[in-house]
Amino acid sequence: MIPFVRDIQFEYGKVDQVSPLIRRVIANNPGPFTFTGTGTYIIGQGQVAVIDPGPDMGDHLEAILAALEGETVSHILITHNHLDHSPLARPLAARTGAKIYSKPIVAKAQDSDVVTEAGDDEGFQPDVALIGGEIIKGPGWTFEAIHTPGHTSNHVCYALAEENTLFSGDHIMGWSTTVITPPDGDMGDYFASLDAIQARKFSTLWPTHGPAITEVAPFIQAYSDHRRAREDQILAQLANGPASILTMVPIIYAAVDSRLHPAAARSIQAHVIHMVQQGRLNCDGPVALDTVLRLPA
Repeated sequence: MIPFVRDIQFEYGKVDQVSPLIRRVIANNPGPFTFTGTGTYIIGQGQVAVIDPGPDMGDHLEAILAALEGETVSHILITHNHLDHSPLARPLAARTGAKIYSKPIVAKAQDSDVVTEAGDDEGFQPDVALIGGEIIKGPGWTFEAIHTPGHTSNHVCYALAEENTLFSGDHIMGWSTTVITPPDGDMGDYFASLDAIQARKFSTLWPTHGPAITEVAPFIQAYSDHRRAREDQILAQLANGPASILTMVPIIYAAVDSRLHPAAARSIQAHVIHMVQQGRLNCDGPVALDTVLRLPA
C-alpha cells in the first residue's frame, strides 16, 4: 500500500515559503492529472531559480512575477514538456530575461488516442540543453540535474544540495502514482530511475503536484512495490492461459471505474513491454493492446 500524502494548504496565486530556500505558487489548474494544480517553485533570494512555471495562464504568470518583485530570475528549470509544466517558461523568460534549462524532447509517435496525461508541449525547446549531471548554481543554492526517464524520456529532477531535497516533477508524486505511457513512457527506465533516486537518500521530495514527501525511503519503496505487484497480477492472469492486455484489464482493474480502463490498458502495456524485454513474457510481434501474450514455455 502506497502511503499517499494529499494534505496541502494553499491559496491560488499566493506565494508560500515552504522551506528556508523554497517558495511555491500553485496554478489554478486542478484536474485528474494535476491534483490541486501545478506547483511552481522559486529557490533562493535576490537571484533565484524557478522550477516548472506551469501552464500558459496569464494569472499564474502575474502571480509568479508578483512573488518575484525586486528579484532577478537567472534560471528557469523544466522537469519535462507536458502542458502543465513547461508552456509558461517562454513568457516568463521574456519578462525576466532568464535562460530555460531542460532536456530536449525526444519525438516518439503515439499509437493511441487514449488521453492519459495533460498532453505534450510540442513546441517546447530549452535555451540550454541538459543531459543529466550538470551543476547549476546561484547565490546560496546549488542544483544537480538528474535525468530520470520513465514518465517521459526527457524527464529531469533537480537536487538542491543545500537542503538535501529533490524537485521530483512527475517522477514521484505524493498524491498518486505516476503515469507511464508508451512509447515515450518506459517502465524499465522508470524502475531504474526510482532505484537511482532511492540510492541518493534525499530527506525531502517536492513534486510539481501536491505536498512534500518527507518519509522518502519508504515512500519510494512502496512506489516500486506497487509496480512489482502489478507485474505479479499480469503473471497470475497468464498462468491461466494466453491472453491480451484488453482481456486482462477488466479483471485486474475490476474495482476501478470502467471509464478509466483505456488508460489502465496503456499502463499494463508499459509493464508488458518491459516484461517481454526481460524474457518473462512471450508474444508474436510488437506489444499492442490486442497482442496475445503467454508465459515462456
